[in-house]
Amino acid sequence: MSIALLLEQILNGLQLGVMLFLMAAGLTLIFGVMGLINLAHGSLYMVGAFACATVAAWTGSFWLGLVASLVAAAAAGAIVEMTVIRRLYDRDHLDQVLATFALILIFSEGTRWVFGSLPLYLNIPDLLRGTIPLPGGGRYQIYRIAIIAVGVAVAVGLWLLIARTRLGMRIRAGESDREMIAALGIDIRTLYTVVFAIGAALAGLAGAMVGALQSVQVGMGEPVLILAFVVIVIGGIGSIKGALVGAVLVGLIDTMGRFLLPRAFSVFMDPSEASLIGSAIASMLIYMFMALVLAFRPRGLFATAK
Repeated sequence: MSIALLLEQILNGLQLGVMLFLMAAGLTLIFGVMGLINLAHGSLYMVGAFACATVAAWTGSFWLGLVASLVAAAAAGAIVEMTVIRRLYDRDHLDQVLATFALILIFSEGTRWVFGSLPLYLNIPDLLRGTIPLPGGGRYQIYRIAIIAVGVAVAVGLWLLIARTRLGMRIRAGESDREMIAALGIDIRTLYTVVFAIGAALAGLAGAMVGALQSVQVGMGEPVLILAFVVIVIGGIGSIKGALVGAVLVGLIDTMGRFLLPRAFSVFMDPSEASLIGSAIASMLIYMFMALVLAFRPRGLFATAK
């Protein structure tokens, strides 16, 4: 196994991790502040991808498509919050799960009605095409490096937003005691809409950026949503730091498991059987890791104090 191949897989794990962070950060903000389980978060990821692909096709500009993904996902999130989610805050989690699952079906069928069942394709912008050299003679896509950089920039931006701004102070206060900040005259409904829109925009950004690596299609958000929930359970609900650490761990464990386990089993097994068994075990690794974390840290690695 060459150093270049190993380094490429580590970078793939980091790229998957920061993409999951963009999803998980919005989820953990929404759950931490509102106490809401939002299964429709993956649909907002899909909205961002379709908006980016459509606008990029119309204008020929990936960058305009990227802006459109943020606007469309944030707008969709705000509309959903004001029309549906707002009625669920005082309901139990089962009602929230059922209502947001219904939103998944509405978004999926609505998207299929507007765009059809065939996938859309999004081209990598010229500025980010090509590869860079890796130690050991390998090469790695510039676009994937850009995704990692965007994830790091968003993580820093979210930390500054929550720790250094008045809006962040209100978000932290809303997470700790929503009744108290409402009594102090802060419009809690507007705060919730803003938080939901921010989380939706992050999901839309993730969908847009990943859309250039794979096809943009109906239902693309649901598999990612499952991994995002694993991330926030590992990292700790309500913690941006936990979402980042958890996402990177999940991305690396999943990618390196799928890369290393088949090779390890092939030492003493037939290559086809080793690939089959190794891939099956690798698909379970992140859930095994989640169970291990919860056994020692039931509230996650960086659970916020309540």
